Amino acid sequence: MALLELRAVRKAFGDHLVIDGIDLSIATGEMTCLIGASGSGKSTLLKLMTLLEPVDDGHIYLDGQDISEPGLDPQPVRQRIGIVFQQYNLFPHMTALENTLLAPRRVRGRSAAEVTPEAEALFDRFGLADRMHHYPDQLSGGQQQRVAIVRALAMQPEIMLFDEITSALDPELVGEVLDVLRSLRAEGMTMILATHEMGFARELADRVCFLDRGRICEEGPPDRIFSNPSEPRTRAFLSRVL
Repeated sequence: MALLELRAVRKAFGDHLVIDGIDLSIATGEMTCLIGASGSGKSTLLKLMTLLEPVDDGHIYLDGQDISEPGLDPQPVRQRIGIVFQQYNLFPHMTALENTLLAPRRVRGRSAAEVTPEAEALFDRFGLADRMHHYPDQLSGGQQQRVAIVRALAMQPEIMLFDEITSALDPELVGEVLDVLRSLRAEGMTMILATHEMGFARELADRVCFLDRGRICEEGPPDRIFSNPSEPRTRAFLSRVL
């Protein structure tokens, strides 16, 4: 059984159909990269998976449970599915460590004494041990994005979603964030990434899905998608970005 499964999912904003009948199945430990032009539906798809947006039609299953039912409490789902956005969304009046401890304490009800050593280990692992008592405006963009990832991992999610997390960074900072994703990949974290980093997707993804006008136009292993795509729209897109 798939860990996360979408069946005929649709989403519109007003008269604009953003997600048009998407089927997608994610296995435990799989890394899936969503590629496509801006406006193709990648970000909206991630928001639907973590219930930040309700589906209009279709179903989303997490471990076989329909999490797209109207009225479902989203908090248990969001504890299992973490998401990191382009914008770091760190609280400016809190240090990096305080930002990280907030959700485990408030949402999971864990004590600071219990969570702090785990958080400190994450900061150390991702090269931020000397930055965890700094405020966001004292950190570089790459450091803030890594803190945002640490904050999401502190909730001990089963699945991590990443929405174009390198697109707001200066080119020299992109590598340090991608190194974090490489580390998570090596550990077997289940991940779904909306990304413009085609080289990274080709190197590490188990599967690449090309989105166009709210549909998955083509999906498959990265070698085939990047070297020999079967759909003309996929070829046209890749010819522009590679």
